[in-house]
Amino acid sequence: MAAALHSRLPELGERIAGRIRSDVDAYGDESLIPFDSLRRSCTANADLILNHLRAGATPDPSPARETGRVRAEQGVPLADTLHAYRVGFELLWTEIVAEARTHPEVSADQLVAKSAEIWALFGLYAEAVAAAYRETAAELTSRGQARRSALVEALFTGVIADRTTLWEAARELGLPERGPYAVAAAAAGAPGEEPLAGVEAWLRQAQLPSAWRLLPDQQIGLIALPTAAAEGACLGILRRTRARVGVSPSFHSLRDTPQALRFARLALAGLRGGGPGVARFDDDPLAMVVAAAPAEAAHLVEVVLRPLVDLPVAERARLLRTLEQWFAAAGSATAAARSLFVHPNTVRYRLRRVEELTALSLSDPRAVAHIGAALLAVRDPGTGHTEPPSTEPG
Repeated sequence: MAAALHSRLPELGERIAGRIRSDVDAYGDESLIPFDSLRRSCTANADLILNHLRAGATPDPSPARETGRVRAEQGVPLADTLHAYRVGFELLWTEIVAEARTHPEVSADQLVAKSAEIWALFGLYAEAVAAAYRETAAELTSRGQARRSALVEALFTGVIADRTTLWEAARELGLPERGPYAVAAAAAGAPGEEPLAGVEAWLRQAQLPSAWRLLPDQQIGLIALPTAAAEGACLGILRRTRARVGVSPSFHSLRDTPQALRFARLALAGLRGGGPGVARFDDDPLAMVVAAAPAEAAHLVEVVLRPLVDLPVAERARLLRTLEQWFAAAGSATAAARSLFVHPNTVRYRLRRVEELTALSLSDPRAVAHIGAALLAVRDPGTGHTEPPSTEPG
């Protein structure tokens, strides 16, 4: 029986290929799986099975492994690949049964015994297909992730500057060719830790394409903002991660990605407290400038606020907190007093005390700018002048 079927092997391989093409959706696309390739694969597998039945040859799963490898490279789903194997084995078994009817010497018991052998072979081949498919898919994924990571790194470092190459990189990363974009930088708690785990999928669900790279101390990402509401949605998703994140101003050209990364890192450096939060560079650009130049900011504190910094701890904390609330209240002593739970005259007295100590007038815009910048520097740990928050009311 096996010898008779083997003599019709080319025709048998073509029939199996035709049945698979008609029964399995993924195999119906000629551009994806050429029929000649499918026929050769079916013929090779049928040849091995028939040789095993005819001569008791040791099962050779290498064609099945090759099929698994090729189908993974072609992007055929594993379920469809295994379905194709099942269809092929069923048709081959049907042919064996039909051939058995022309051989009276073949008993029903022999046929049943061989059916168990055939389906054991199917299990062996299916395992070989699946194993090779998964190995190849993992390798392709790793290769794709490595290339994607390299492209993201190239954008962040400015290695890619040519306009055409930038567009090609954007397309490969799934990003639009033009902005607006924004860059986000999140602090990692430990090397290799992903502070924004799942963020790319969440952004994708919100129709916000993005590309990310994990560094030892940070996770950095380039995010497309295609609509007017996109920035708000993006910030909401970043806040949901409960990480410490800095976000750059929006920009329109991928050439500006390295500068945007610097702004995002400055925003992260300027984020106050030790807990989670999202800081946008544009929310407080002066604070970002202070964070960008810690040595210069420390000198600014020395020049502008040294008399305050040298005060006893309690008085220093009261005056600095009063200044902060006065700035937050846009220069309103009344509003600042409400925040501090004190009388407005108390605020005015403290502000006069600041003027006396610094020899600067809070009615002079230039002096106000100097004091405001120095006040930000006092709260910035990078300057070495960090002032612990007061626990006293007012």
